[in-house]
Amino acid sequence: MVCGKLLATWAIAVVTGATAACTSNRHQTAGDSADVSPVTEAVASSSSPSSSGSSGSPSSGAACVNSPSNRACWTEGFDLSTNYYDEVPDTGVVREYWFNVENGTAAPDGYEMPVQLINGSFPGPTIIADWGDTVVVHLKNSLQTNGTGLHFHGIRQNWTDQMDGVPSITQCPIAPNDTYTYKWRAVEYGTGWYHSHFYVQAWDGVFGGITINGPASANYDVDLGHLFLNDWYHQTADELVTKAATGGPPTAVNGLINGTNTFNDTMGSRFETIFEPGTRYRLRLVNAAADNHFRFMIDNHTMEIIATDFVPIVPYNATQLSIGMGQRYDIIVEAKDLTDGDFWLRSIAQESCSESDAVDDVKGIIRYSNSSTSDPTTSAYSYTDSCLDEASSNLVPYLAINASDTYISADEKVAVEVTDNALLWTMNKTSMHTQWEYPTAMQISQKNSTWLTKQNVIHLPDADKWVYMVIHSPFAQDHPMHLHGHDFWVLDSGYGNFDSTQTDRLTLVNAPRRDVAMMPGSGYLVIAFKTNNPGAWLMHCHIAWHTSEGFAVQIVERESEITFDTDVLNQTCTNWMNYVVQSDLNQYDSGV
Repeated sequence: MVCGKLLATWAIAVVTGATAACTSNRHQTAGDSADVSPVTEAVASSSSPSSSGSSGSPSSGAACVNSPSNRACWTEGFDLSTNYYDEVPDTGVVREYWFNVENGTAAPDGYEMPVQLINGSFPGPTIIADWGDTVVVHLKNSLQTNGTGLHFHGIRQNWTDQMDGVPSITQCPIAPNDTYTYKWRAVEYGTGWYHSHFYVQAWDGVFGGITINGPASANYDVDLGHLFLNDWYHQTADELVTKAATGGPPTAVNGLINGTNTFNDTMGSRFETIFEPGTRYRLRLVNAAADNHFRFMIDNHTMEIIATDFVPIVPYNATQLSIGMGQRYDIIVEAKDLTDGDFWLRSIAQESCSESDAVDDVKGIIRYSNSSTSDPTTSAYSYTDSCLDEASSNLVPYLAINASDTYISADEKVAVEVTDNALLWTMNKTSMHTQWEYPTAMQISQKNSTWLTKQNVIHLPDADKWVYMVIHSPFAQDHPMHLHGHDFWVLDSGYGNFDSTQTDRLTLVNAPRRDVAMMPGSGYLVIAFKTNNPGAWLMHCHIAWHTSEGFAVQIVERESEITFDTDVLNQTCTNWMNYVVQSDLNQYDSGV
């Protein structure tokens, strides 16, 4: 973590409430019980015993206690086999955080530059809660100029659409000196992150981790927390996005691991951590880059992958991992039986879709002795440069849920157009443009369903229907596609055109589930989700420049059932408009 020089910082986390009885989550359902089952046999055969115990099938009931030797357990009546789309522990606990967004300076790689930070740290503070807790975040905007807002990436916001934190969709931007309170329930468990969804502010430093503690599909001894992988530029993100629109994507000057790295071997410092022999470590990988797809590895070590985004999977072993922008992977690494030794930890930008001057130099160090100061001499595993997702055959959800073969379809073609010498991405022939001062939430609250073409709205009024969405592009660039408000099923992806008559190609039986998936360049991605969460949900490419250039659609789901606190909505928008009038601020991108 790198701390900036700031005018003031304030950070308090308060926990209130007590553990209560466990109840079901009445709102969100995943489908008929016949289509839902834990893949217990696969986990038992795939998970290798650790020094702390066997990784066998989960046990349940009062005797099931989460421990290093039985991570599949959680609490009475809830374990790895629980259908977390239907049931959530009712803990009665509120985790409360106070965040302050500020201007400052920082030197993550030794090169000092202006940044925007939460509570003065880079990355920002980690939100930590247990499965079923309620999380409250009070966000104050202390920036000298510009609005802000906080999106909790991967959190489904079950019936709490107004808390999704997307200016121009779920709220107006938070004006300078204004405060906004977010409140949501942790209905899933695993690894997420939060980031600003105002302009490209996230890539100037407004981001941090979310850890929702819960069961896991393999055993481990120590949770090392988040490991953020970033690209880094020696210009601010708002300077870069202008260049991206007129001259193509900028080249990353460097990359960071948990907010630090060296630059030109003359400044900065590497990320380092100490391994104890025989200890099994859990790491929560997050690709928080603006525009770099990474291949992650630790020299001479094997990883056990246990979760993709917020979805526990049947564990599999690998020496390297392909991770796109916005994606998360939870991994377990078992330390070797060594008392000395140093190994490179690598985050390698994939040149087939990333522009970076530091392809081979985004590295950290795993040490087996805290007295060592030497650089490792180890070599990377060989790899094929690629920006594709991990093989679908490896990403098997532990909780098996099948997609329905009865569905509504939506076809979204991706294209590029040039307007006023600026590059704009389109979906369904439209480059999204929304209004900061008149968000979709306000339009819905006013019963105004006249959607402009440029809002790029997909209207889904019916409850509990399966939606198949085909996204395809003729351009030879891979895109990380992120959907708010849902996990989605990845039914198919590939090169060329998708043939809608070949439905036998679709994986309906326990397909991979996640909230970010890669669409191959000159190819297609087919996803499915169920209309079980009313709200206005953004779907977009998670490359920073592409979102800013309009590569997005919004899904208005079950509009008649969406609810808002109109007092909060209206007051936030009034404060924002007062600031706009005083500052003569113009909106300079898609609005999201």
